[in-house]
Amino acid sequence: MAFKGKKQPVRHEAEQSEFIQRFKANPFIFVGTIIVLIIVIVAFVLVPAIVPEAGRMVELNFGSYNKIPINYVPGNYFAQVRENLARYRQNSTNIEVSMEVWRGAFEETVVHTAILEEVKQTGYVPSQEQVDKEVAQQFQVDGVFDASRYRQLDRSARMSLWRGVRDSLIARRYREDVTNLRIPSKETEFIAAMASPRRSFDLAAFPLSSYPDTEIALYAAENPDLFRLTHFSRITLSSSEAEAQTVLASIQDGTTTFEEAAGTHSQDGYADRGGDMGLKMIHELTFEIPDAEARNSIIALQGGEYSPVVKVPAGWAFFRAEVTPYAADLADSGNLSKIRSYLLDLERGRIEDWLIAQAEIFIARIKEEGFDAALEAQEGLTKQSFGPIPINYGGVDLFDSLRSAGVQELVSADSNENFWRTAFFTPLETPSIPLVLGNNVVVLYPKEEIPAEESEVETVKSIYSSYWLSYNAEMGLRNYFLRSSKFEDRFFEAFYKFIYNPYSF
Repeated sequence: MAFKGKKQPVRHEAEQSEFIQRFKANPFIFVGTIIVLIIVIVAFVLVPAIVPEAGRMVELNFGSYNKIPINYVPGNYFAQVRENLARYRQNSTNIEVSMEVWRGAFEETVVHTAILEEVKQTGYVPSQEQVDKEVAQQFQVDGVFDASRYRQLDRSARMSLWRGVRDSLIARRYREDVTNLRIPSKETEFIAAMASPRRSFDLAAFPLSSYPDTEIALYAAENPDLFRLTHFSRITLSSSEAEAQTVLASIQDGTTTFEEAAGTHSQDGYADRGGDMGLKMIHELTFEIPDAEARNSIIALQGGEYSPVVKVPAGWAFFRAEVTPYAADLADSGNLSKIRSYLLDLERGRIEDWLIAQAEIFIARIKEEGFDAALEAQEGLTKQSFGPIPINYGGVDLFDSLRSAGVQELVSADSNENFWRTAFFTPLETPSIPLVLGNNVVVLYPKEEIPAEESEVETVKSIYSSYWLSYNAEMGLRNYFLRSSKFEDRFFEAFYKFIYNPYSF
């Protein structure tokens, strides 16, 4: 909160608009990360709301619900939620964090106000005995009510406290009822049953990086034209073909040098290097010169020759051949590295097919000799073990997940349906079919299948009912009230006026 201190510089409207657009494009970036904190801080913890006399306080209006103002007053519900959220965010001065905290507190206050309005229609109020009991909890010393502490409050503060506790009881009861309504019969038991069965596995991985240089060289020998080496310089103009023709003519008649013209006229990333494109393989020119006919004519240039002006993505360009294209030396590791990159980008299936063939040889050995013996016979392979885990498609936090297994080769498998089907339908002590997972081909070997322990099943039930459904119920409430036609949202206008630039009012 910023009410005092040095005057802050006024931000431009464009900067304010950017924050608003980013929030509206994805509000969960700002608010979603604090929903759980709101549930813990507000929904299930009674926070006394001792409101000082409003006449002595600045009231900041951020909107309304059903024509009830949503005001920030130091000490009121809005202020307390904001202070609690800010405490969890370490009171950061970052503007986006500040907006997130204020927005979260504002929305929670809207929901709280809307709940009280909904309950008002039913006529429900907690009994005075309930409220008194909760109020007394605020003044406990060693488990005993301390009347002297209570009497230190003046009458106005006592009434504010009593009303705040009453409203908190109403909101808590409403939230609990909504959560309970969202628990269908037997759903918790069904979810808990998903913790079984649990399987343990051995795994062997064939990384794409293990594709041998001999295979790369073989592919290059089969496709020599893709990997011939060239060296060109280039000048690009985005203005017009005519201007590019004029610059080319000035170079050819000796008025200027190619390097001088590149520094003066060229508008691409090679200009600072006198137009020098460096050594490239033929296939790399596909992106520089998309038109196949123009590209082939340029590739055919001999060292020292100039190309005509051709159309390129950035405008119009002409090229000078520094050398005549020549075959790449396949004994050069740098050339092999470039060809490997080409295969990974454009011919990945060729690498995967080769590795699958190697995995099938490994699988045949497993069937004859067992997993460990086959592993020793196949050079470069290591065993990794993980589990027991249940079928946990998507990595749901209620159950052990592949993330907890700590196997790098499985980081992309959480939502891979083929992985889970293979893992749990392959018979025990039998190798799986080869699976392509990210940058690896893997073979699974399911070793053991067990039911989940009763304690784990009970833990899943407890978490699902106490947190999971509460979270979803809370999100449902927030969406219902925050999308209501009764809600008038003036948050951004107020935030920039009162908080971001408080000296503008």
